[in-house]
Formats: sequence, C-alpha cells, structure tokens
Amino acid sequence: VLSAFGLLDKKIEKANVATTARNSDFMTDLGIKATEQPDQYAAVKAQADKVTEISSTLDSYLTDLKDQMMATVKADEQDDYEVQDKPDFLDRRFFKGDNLTLKGQEYVDAVSKYRMDMLAVLSDTAVAKFEGIEDVKNSIESNFSTSTEVNRDGKKVEWLKYNYEGFPLVASKTKMTSLQNDIKVTKSELLSKILAGQQKSALSFTQYNTLLEQSKSAFYAGEKFDGGIVLGRKDPNTKPNRVELTLDGRPLTEEQYTIESGKVKLNINAGAAGDHKVEGNLIFLQDGKEVEIPVSATFATITKPNAAVISADKMNVVYRGVENPMTVSIPGIPDNKVSASGTGLSKVSGSKYVMRPAGGREVTINARGTLPDGTGVNTNSVFRIKDIPRPTGTIRGEDGNGGCVRMQRQGLEIASIGAILPDFDFDINLNVNGFKFKVSGQPTVVVSGRRMNAQAKGALRRAKRGETVQIFDITANIANNSGYKLKKISPVCIELTN
Repeated sequence: VLSAFGLLDKKIEKANVATTARNSDFMTDLGIKATEQPDQYAAVKAQADKVTEISSTLDSYLTDLKDQMMATVKADEQDDYEVQDKPDFLDRRFFKGDNLTLKGQEYVDAVSKYRMDMLAVLSDTAVAKFEGIEDVKNSIESNFSTSTEVNRDGKKVEWLKYNYEGFPLVASKTKMTSLQNDIKVTKSELLSKILAGQQKSALSFTQYNTLLEQSKSAFYAGEKFDGGIVLGRKDPNTKPNRVELTLDGRPLTEEQYTIESGKVKLNINAGAAGDHKVEGNLIFLQDGKEVEIPVSATFATITKPNAAVISADKMNVVYRGVENPMTVSIPGIPDNKVSASGTGLSKVSGSKYVMRPAGGREVTINARGTLPDGTGVNTNSVFRIKDIPRPTGTIRGEDGNGGCVRMQRQGLEIASIGAILPDFDFDINLNVNGFKFKVSGQPTVVVSGRRMNAQAKGALRRAKRGETVQIFDITANIANNSGYKLKKISPVCIELTN
C-alpha cells in the first residue's frame, strides 16, 4: 500500500509538470492577445495574473512543506516508500493533543485563503461572464473545503485531523501532491475557459493520463468486474475514436466494453483469483491525426469467503450464569451485512455479541451474511455450556491455600466471610448471605450475613488457643444474577493463634 502511494505521488508529480507547462503556454497566449487586443483581453489578463499569484503562493507553500517532510528521510531511502510509514513529522507539526498547533492552523488558513481569494477572482465581472465559471467555483469549493468531516463512525472530525493525523509520511505527501494537482488543474480549466474553451486549449490528448476507475480494490472469483478506463481529466464529451485493449494479453471484443460518460467501461468477468492486467491504447483524433493514449492498469481478484469466523473472546466454551462476550464476523463482509442468532445470544454493536446460555449442555450459533454480489453465507458453530466452578470460601479475603488460615481470636470476631472463584476467567462478585460456625465440642451456630453474630462470638470465646474452628455451608449468590444457583462453597478452617 505504501508503495502504491509512492508510485501515485510520482505519477501525479509528472502530471503536475505537464500541467504547469500547459498553464505557462496559456499565459503566454493570453499575454499576446492582451497586447494585440487590450480592450478585450487586458482585464482578463489582470485577473489571470491574480490567479497565477494565488496559485503559486499555495503551491510553493506545499512544495516547501514536502521538502521538509522528505528531509527526515535518508537520501538513499527517498524512493523506498515502505520505510516512509511514520506519521511523526506532521503529527508533531500539526497537532498537540486534541488541538491544532500554530503550524497546523497555518496549513488550514493557507488552503482557506486560496479558496476565498480564488472565489473572489472568479466573481469579478471580467471573468464571471464566461461559460463554465460556476463549475470552476463549485470545484474550488469542493476540492479546497476545510469544513468538518464525518468519519466512518459518524463522528465529526476537524478537516486537518481527518486528512493528516496518524497517516504515513508517504500518504500525506501524496495528498499534498494531489492538492497541488488540483491547484494546477483549476488554473488550467480557468485559463482554458477564458481562451474560448477546450477546443482552442493547449491541453492536448498527449498530456492526459489514464486511470482505472473501479468500485472496489478487489473482486471475488467469478464476480462481474465493473471498472472502467478514464482519462486523468475526466470529461463526458471526451470519447476515443477507437479502443484497443487486452486483458491478460487477450484482446477485448466490442461486447466487453462500452464507452460512456467520458470513460471506457469494461464489461468483463473478474476471472480467477490473482492479479490481472489491462493494457492497450485509446486512440483519439487530433487535428486529423491519430493520437494514442497508452493504458496500463491492474486489478486483483480474491477468493470468495465461504465460512464465518465465530469465537468466544475468553475461552472455547461458554459459561452459564455470566455474560460471555463473543465476536461474530465473516471475512470480506461488513458487520452491518452479518447477523447471528442462537439461544441466549444478543447483539451489542458491530460484530460484538453477548451469550447468556440457559439450560442444556450445548448451544448452536448461526452466522449469516450477504456478499457484495448478493450471495448468502450461512455457518453454524457449536459451543459447550459449562456451569460456574465451585467457589471457595474466604475469611478476610484469604482461603488458606489448601490449609487453615492462622489468625487471632479478636480478628476473627470482626472479619468478613467471603467467597471467590480462583482462576476463573470472568470477574464475578459473590455476595455472602450466611454461613455456619463450628467450635469443637460446642453446638453449630447458624449465622445470617457476612460477619459473626453474638452467639458465634460467644462460642469463639470458649475455644482454646491453637484450636481449629470451621466456617462451612456458606451461602452466596452472584451480584446482579441472584437467580443462578452456585455449586456448594468450600469451607474455611481457622487456627486460633491466641
């Protein structure tokens, strides 16, 4: 992916050089016309000079910033895009916590100033009268907007954070190069309209690049491919006179493509899994001569998934009496196209579910999903149901570790009786409701609550030093789930040290 950004950056840089040359030719032509016909072109030339100054200011600012970014990359790694994966430079320059730094605000202001200054020029009567100027204004509003963005979670995010925070260096550099391309293309379109439209423009077909436009980056085996070959400057009136394309070396027939909306739409099957290459030429007529635009693009076909991935987040079984978190997803299918069902299963959000098993020894979970081509995927998975293990009784939080807890008589009188689930994967709070207390040679005392009552304390005072007393038949329930019946809680023995 990083290499793709780097290659795209180089491709746009190359296109920018060509567009800059075309714009220079435009200005030269306009200057000649302003000299020859000042009444008609002088006012337009003055506004075009303003456009040049405004465009150059933002373009130079972006170039300087990109140079600073690349200065952090070793000289021998300038073309090694895979190592240009750190977001640190712009993150430190643009952001401080949740706020923008002065440099970050400076970047936003530079883009905003370009937008406002350009719109002011286009509103001048010397320029606004030309056909298509409103389209250029709309393009500027769209391409140079710094308004708040909405992320994939539906949350509003500042424009600078949405576009640059946390992105690899090469990705951010490519975005800036693309912004420079928008500057130059905007200037080119404006000058073209000033000089009586695209028929007389110097934007010849040899300066165009072709792009593979597609709805997604990868397709399933056997799925219909809906991509199309378009020119870098997309225009619904731009149609090739002839198409010569091959798919993996095989010529495409006329039934396998259609020409519409300024693009050559490919009506082909995505083929077997793997990379596929579209090559050839789009042939246009220019001044009575054929001009070939080379085409070279690739797309990837991936194997269609046929099974869901269902897993318990903490173990390979589910436990009765607790909420078992689960993840249900199907590779290649978004969460909103996947549903799951099963006794005791309820959805939390996205791919997250909670299982609250009831009776029985097993539960079956069914996952269903819909692939992009409409094909359904249905998978079942069986999980064992186990009861919560036997709790262990405690005194002041200690269970004796297999033996007796040694403590003083006074400490036992005020200690709390508890119950725990050692080595259990879930954090469960157990509330003790009562217990029985036994001193050798004395009647068993039944206690309600977590601490000894007066009768139990009286029996304790008659016990001798070094004697062992027992707390047993501890009753407890799960906090927030008092209806679940726990297994019998193991007793606690205490050795009196005084």
